Amino acid sequence: MLDLVIASGNAGKVREFAALLAALPLQVQPQPPGLEVEETGSTFAENARIKAIAVARASGAWSLADDSGLSVDALGGAPGIHSARYAPTDAARIERLLTELQQALATDPSAGRGARFVAALALAAPDGQVLLEVEGQCVGEILPAARGAGGFGYDPVFLVPELGLSFAELDRETKGRVSHRGRAFAQLEPGLRDLLAAYD
Repeated sequence: MLDLVIASGNAGKVREFAALLAALPLQVQPQPPGLEVEETGSTFAENARIKAIAVARASGAWSLADDSGLSVDALGGAPGIHSARYAPTDAARIERLLTELQQALATDPSAGRGARFVAALALAAPDGQVLLEVEGQCVGEILPAARGAGGFGYDPVFLVPELGLSFAELDRETKGRVSHRGRAFAQLEPGLRDLLAAYD
């Protein structure tokens, strides 16, 4: 089994990737404790690349990084790449998002609640070479209030219109299929399987 380090200190994200990667001959691990990578990119893809390279070099193993976030139309794409740093906790991030969206809609009711979750994935080798890069999106709407007890981050306020459910109301299998991360992973998996076959 090949070691694959998930370039994240977010336990929820590491769990999601472990579930997505379960069928592959990989030993999934979180990044080394205390490792902080400064995200200096201006896009999700740039930040994923920066994290994958830094963690692969630090750990001496293949590293899979994800940079993902929520972009809300009425907020000009915010919080975007700053999604994780929008406020100190998940609850505070949701509160700030709902407050700012309410203010934007009060100014321009036609702005609507449209939003998208974006996930950029990058896989790097220990020498810093980027082996794979993909991006996935899930288009939805921001709910007026949180719904559901699952997931993490902004999941309770992100509605998937075709399902009529928030990310936090979805079971793991459904979320893995329809989420931005699941869609990005679906693009990554064939290339990852090819790399693993070549590695054998």
